[in-house]
Parts: sequence; structure tokens; C-alpha cells
Amino acid sequence: MELKDIQNLIKFVAKSGASEVKLEMEDIKITIKTGSEKTETTIVQQAPLGMPQMAMPNQIVTPTQPQETQQAANATTEESKFIEITSPIIGTFYRKPSPDKPVFVEVGDNVSTNTVVCMVEAMKLFNEIEAEVTGKIVKILVEDGTPVEFGQPLFLVDPS
Repeated sequence: MELKDIQNLIKFVAKSGASEVKLEMEDIKITIKTGSEKTETTIVQQAPLGMPQMAMPNQIVTPTQPQETQQAANATTEESKFIEITSPIIGTFYRKPSPDKPVFVEVGDNVSTNTVVCMVEAMKLFNEIEAEVTGKIVKILVEDGTPVEFGQPLFLVDPS
């Protein structure tokens, strides 16, 4: 069963008014629960026979309604003048080269294009991340030691 088929099934169940639907096939189990305001989908896929059993993650899809407040809109326009330094890879974000060393940069520090601002560890390899912009660090968006995604903003830089 492909993702498009699952999405179509979710839409169909939501429109039908059913509160819960369970679908079990030989290699996949899908449970779709709908309520008055949210839809929850749990998908469990089993490993093929002959493969060692591994814990497969459940995927929960919950549609959300956009809730934009005036405060969020003001923050967005205020931060739009800043340049983001984003993560080029998936991994774990570190502000220091090692636990006993000082952090690479702090809020208020000036950076240039080749200034190392942090490290992202991926598969036991520590990758130095350079600013690639010139300016002043105005905000650090990620906590030390937390996972980051590809393209996730790490720092905000004021280029002026």
C-alpha cells in the first residue's frame, strides 16, 4: 500500500463519518480514528518474513488548523530582516567542539562567511557548520545536544 492510497483512505474515512476504521493486511495494519476535531492514524508495518523483527515506528498523522495570532505575525515581520543559518544535514546540534571547551558563538558575536558557528554530528562524524554570511548573531534557535533536521534554522544573523 502506497502513501497516496493511505491518504485517500484517511480522506474517505473522514468524509464518511465513521469514528474508527481498522484495516489489516498480511504485512500492514492501519487504524484510523476520527473525532469531532481531530483525525488520528496509526500505521504498523511488519518486516517481511525471513528478516529479523525490528520495532517499526508508528506514524500518527494529526491535521492541525493554522492559528495565527497578531503577536506571531509581528514576530515574523520583525525576524524577516534577519538571515537564517540552517543545518545542511540531519544530526545532533552542538554549540561546543567538546564538553570542556567554550561555545563557538554567543548572541551578539560578529561572524563572517568562514566562521564556525556550531557542529552537527551525523553517524559519529562531527561536521563544522560555517556561518556563510557576515553579520551579528541575534538569536540561537536550537538547544545544545538536540536533534536537527536538514534545512532547520539554527541561528538568526543581522547582516547590517
